[in-house]
Amino acid sequence: MKGKGMTPDERFTFSLDFKNTLQTQGDFSLAGHMWSATELLKTLKPFLTEERIERISSVLPQRTFNIAVVGEHLHDIGNISAVMRSAESFGFLPFHIIEQQQAKYKRSERISKGSEKWLDITKWKDTKACLRDLKKSGYQVVVTALEGSQPIHTVDFSKPTAIVLGNEKTGVSPEALEEADIRAAIPMNGFTQSFNISVAAAIIFYHAYTDRLKKLGRSGDLPEDVAERIEAQYYLRTLDSAEEILKSILQKKQNQ
Repeated sequence: MKGKGMTPDERFTFSLDFKNTLQTQGDFSLAGHMWSATELLKTLKPFLTEERIERISSVLPQRTFNIAVVGEHLHDIGNISAVMRSAESFGFLPFHIIEQQQAKYKRSERISKGSEKWLDITKWKDTKACLRDLKKSGYQVVVTALEGSQPIHTVDFSKPTAIVLGNEKTGVSPEALEEADIRAAIPMNGFTQSFNISVAAAIIFYHAYTDRLKKLGRSGDLPEDVAERIEAQYYLRTLDSAEEILKSILQKKQNQ
């Protein structure tokens, strides 16, 4: 009996449905009301399990906005999702996706849902616009490339760093190379000249994480007020019915 797999028409899509962003300033507009992070935490906490509350609390100190991941023209959604999972696992919050105009994205039946909701995702149409914006924000741009590159372990990841990963077949674009502050590569000693993109990403992220531990004593570095806002958003994203809960609570207060 044949498996359910995808038909040829279902194997590709022209859009990427990754929309999550993280708010780091101000109050939150929800259920027709403005909420501070403190209010949201206090209101939603009774609806979460102790295990989830403890998990969120233990994860937050390891989060950072100072390592940003940039996926340029990746065409396999399964690979994008895998890179996201690795970035989230190491606590790297900013994730930039540079889309390729009129590109078809290969769907994957093995996508693991969920990791993207813990990240700060931004989509771009132009490589230069993305990388110049990151530079303006104080990031050094490290582009993965084979030629003219230094070993990845020599990069100083204690500085705010944007790690650019290129297309699965063609690598990074000339525009990305032009904007690069550093070209870096994973040293390889075999006949194979490259890793699968998700494997390469995990190796690079591990180097970034351990370098930060060695030089800074920790990788996570969220300011207290930002951490509180991220925590509130993680509460919201844990509860499928968070806004309905808030509406109900507001309604009860109005009826008192």
